[in-house]
Amino acid sequence: MRRWHGVALAGLAVFALACEAGAGGTGGGDPEPTGAPPKGYPSSMAALGDSITAGFGSCGAFLVCGRNSWATGTADAVDSHYRRILAKNPRIKGKARNFARPGARASDLSGQVAQAIDMKAQYVTILIGANDACAGSTAAMTSVPTFRSRIDRGLNRLKKGLPKANVLVAGVPDVYRLWQQGRKNDRAVRAWQRFDTCPSMLADSTSTSETADQRRRTVRARVNDYNDQLAAACAKYGSRCRWDDDPHEAGFSLDLVNQVDYFHPNAEGQAELADLTYGFK
Repeated sequence: MRRWHGVALAGLAVFALACEAGAGGTGGGDPEPTGAPPKGYPSSMAALGDSITAGFGSCGAFLVCGRNSWATGTADAVDSHYRRILAKNPRIKGKARNFARPGARASDLSGQVAQAIDMKAQYVTILIGANDACAGSTAAMTSVPTFRSRIDRGLNRLKKGLPKANVLVAGVPDVYRLWQQGRKNDRAVRAWQRFDTCPSMLADSTSTSETADQRRRTVRARVNDYNDQLAAACAKYGSRCRWDDDPHEAGFSLDLVNQVDYFHPNAEGQAELADLTYGFK
């Protein structure tokens, strides 16, 4: 995984309520520190994406729990990108916003980018694509060309609006591996059925039929294709975009997802995401 050194850069859907006041941002109120910020550390940031980045389910309930977000969370247990940057640059205090929304797809990225531009974010994280694959059927998944065009639209808007911002594009997690981990766990299987979670992959999760196996492999291939396109789009963006496929390569074991839906990362899973993707030194 490539890291950032100084200023050089190498690179599912459920309606939810806020878990806490100000879940979309971070606390503030203290006077802004004086003096120049440490070289290479941003003084503001925005998190874009879906329910994973929103922290959905990480408080043990079907709620958005922004304090546990791997990107902008304030919880000690997660040690998010925001907290790590804050330890180096106090100027970022109160200037981290989370625009990720449960259910968001690639088509929503451009609108979230507009919010990041409005706040003049100096660092932007993007983790999106799981909902494009987690459709009602394989036929309903976003096509690869359409996915890429929507990602390009968002990134082009971001580059035009925030040409000096540092950008992290993270890989879509491997939902096939999650199925492998949970298919023999009765509680996970019941939860997936109850909440109709990622049906393209997790429907009939105990079935060993050739049809079910082919369906799962089709979804897995689509996620891999999405990640290939995300990597290419980031490379096209230029040196201020960093691609990180660790969220996909590492996958999630059942102890890193919440015990309600057995899909979204719990606090430990969010902490793992933060650790995998943090790139400032």
